[in-house]
Amino acid sequence: MSFKNVRAIPSPEAIRSLIPINEELAKIKKENDRQIADVITGKDKRFIVIVGPCSADDEEAVLEYMNKLKEVRGQVNDKLLIVPRVYTGKPRTTGDGYKGMMHQPDPTKEPNMLEGILAIRKMFIRVIEETGMPISDEMLYPSNLPFVEDLLSYIAIGARSVENQQHRLTASGIDCAVGMKNPTSGDLTVMFNSIKAAQHSHNFLYNGHEVQTTGNPLAHAIMRGSVNKHGNNIPNYHYEDLILAYSKFIEGNFKNPTVIVDANHSNSGKKYFEQPRIVKEILHSRSYNDYIREMVKGVMIESYLVEGNQTGSEPHVYGKSITDPCLGFEDTKELLLDIADRV
Repeated sequence: MSFKNVRAIPSPEAIRSLIPINEELAKIKKENDRQIADVITGKDKRFIVIVGPCSADDEEAVLEYMNKLKEVRGQVNDKLLIVPRVYTGKPRTTGDGYKGMMHQPDPTKEPNMLEGILAIRKMFIRVIEETGMPISDEMLYPSNLPFVEDLLSYIAIGARSVENQQHRLTASGIDCAVGMKNPTSGDLTVMFNSIKAAQHSHNFLYNGHEVQTTGNPLAHAIMRGSVNKHGNNIPNYHYEDLILAYSKFIEGNFKNPTVIVDANHSNSGKKYFEQPRIVKEILHSRSYNDYIREMVKGVMIESYLVEGNQTGSEPHVYGKSITDPCLGFEDTKELLLDIADRV
């Protein structure tokens, strides 16, 4: 029942100097930020698709996937803004199991967060360099953000974190778009309170300083379904759910009302193969109602190189799988082309 110091971690500034982003890539990253912001503010009418693996567990596999995604982007860029999921932390409800590359860069070895931080910076920079696409990640721990915030263009706050005040306050100072997921309970009020907090300025302790933030007008909602007291999945991507979300945006006088719908998790009942059907229903709702069309500005899809569990990610790390089952890339490509035809 105590803390044991394992190793000292250099400051974020020192880490960034060890693996820096060059000026050319920083300009690409800034332009990606602007494009996402333009979709959320309504200046750009493209549809955002945040797509990629549940967990970015292997650099070479991630880059293989991202380069395939780059090829598809060339066919749909006039209609879709593709934002790769490069999620380096893996939430664990009980805390048991592999927690992502930042914690454990080699899943077969002991955790080493210093090596993990360096590994994910290297991987993020490679993604920008080889594809030019924006990077999205989930902010599981606000304390980790300073090590990578110069590389991310989209940040998600997960269902288990959205009630946490430190996540909300940190989101208010982030310079890129931040999506707030509804909590696992499904209470939309919690999510909208989180968005409200993120859109306002705050004073608080962060990264060794007292800081003041400006508020983030790009904070928005991610609808991911919920679980009731009996453990049953309750989706919230249907037309009625989107109308309810729209009414809450209007009642609360929020800036830039935006919903991204997560097609997996509790919306699919963790049945990854349901994602194409769910996305098509969302697009149908957009075509039926102009208010929904203006508000629903994207979807989130879990996808990797092959369908189901990924090669090399059998349950061998603490008895837990490294990645959840995903939609295979070929099916994802077909889905992206279909979305582009429908939006």
